[in-house]
Amino acid sequence: MIDIKNYNKDNVFGKILRKEIPSDVVYETEEIYAFKDINPQAPIHVVIIPKKEFCSFDDFSRSSGEKTILEMIRSISIIADILELKKGYRIISNIGDFGGQEVPHFHIHMLGGKRLGKIVAP
Repeated sequence: MIDIKNYNKDNVFGKILRKEIPSDVVYETEEIYAFKDINPQAPIHVVIIPKKEFCSFDDFSRSSGEKTILEMIRSISIIADILELKKGYRIISNIGDFGGQEVPHFHIHMLGGKRLGKIVAP
């Protein structure tokens, strides 16, 4: 189970930010890092993360400064433009065990490149 309140520095995204694990960068600023997912669920699958340590969206939205929140939100449209996702895309953030969160570092998945099905199957 993921602890969405206590940040674990040994998570895979922390290692990517420290350059301990390689990644294919799509976009980067002082606050944000976006890279291609190594297990893509669509033709285009990018993971967008803040460079600061936040366990989940809840932690990020409650603890982050306005600059980081604004840059995170604005990065989504910038990345969509870079990837030429003119027909649309989906953004997802899983929170906690029931939400399907696998990595305890706040992240947004951006998926596109094809028509996507339902968000949750019955």
